[in-house]
Amino acid sequence: MSDIPSSPPPATTASPWRWPALALASWAACWAVWRGFGPGWPAAVVGVGLGLMLAGLHAQWWRRAIVAGGFPLALLVSGVSLPAWAWLIPLAILLVAYPRRGWSDAPLFPTPHHALSGLPAQVPLREQAHVLDAGCGLGDGLVALRHAYPAVRLHGIEYSPGLWLLARWRCRWAKVSRGDLWAQSWRDMDLVYLFQRPESMPRALDKALAEMKPGSWLVSLDFPLPGQTPHAQLETGSRHQLHVYSVEDLKAP
Repeated sequence: MSDIPSSPPPATTASPWRWPALALASWAACWAVWRGFGPGWPAAVVGVGLGLMLAGLHAQWWRRAIVAGGFPLALLVSGVSLPAWAWLIPLAILLVAYPRRGWSDAPLFPTPHHALSGLPAQVPLREQAHVLDAGCGLGDGLVALRHAYPAVRLHGIEYSPGLWLLARWRCRWAKVSRGDLWAQSWRDMDLVYLFQRPESMPRALDKALAEMKPGSWLVSLDFPLPGQTPHAQLETGSRHQLHVYSVEDLKAP
């Protein structure tokens, strides 16, 4: 797991090479090696080896698997007679599901559906309380929140148009909006749930301090707020850990 920075990186110096751009660049490098030194099985072996080395640069297992598996998968299907433009289809799907503006936020991190079952014991909410899954993806976090709090009003926000449509169809009992989770106000929310990235947590802290009301709660799966003491840390029965914060107890960095 990556270390949590003490402050968010300046927007003006952020590197454009973010996920999934790194995966696309890795696949392109493997394909260029194969085309440049082949085609043939020796060049294919070199390309696969390059993919494995590039995959090793990533900390998360799922990113390693995607980078390492992209080129071999392309080789497997390359024997099928396809027009050249067909290779643009997966790229188009990727861009629709994961638009460039959203690359600085978390990729698709599904919340286990029973990961939040212990939350009501620590954070009892009134009926019809407003609960937001900020960056809801396909809606797995909303499903988990519904298991934990069946009587609250659930809200989700997702920037990707493809994921937003799927989450809206899947979670018709929630109000799922398309937009930027950092631009939408959290002021009216009694609880905000996040499953983002370590790099996002300083920004989440600043937003909670600026917008959330006393008596409300911020809950993060896996990634703690920097420099803050949680109200509770809950095991979820899986590899994930839940960090629970009372907004009243948060301190400015």
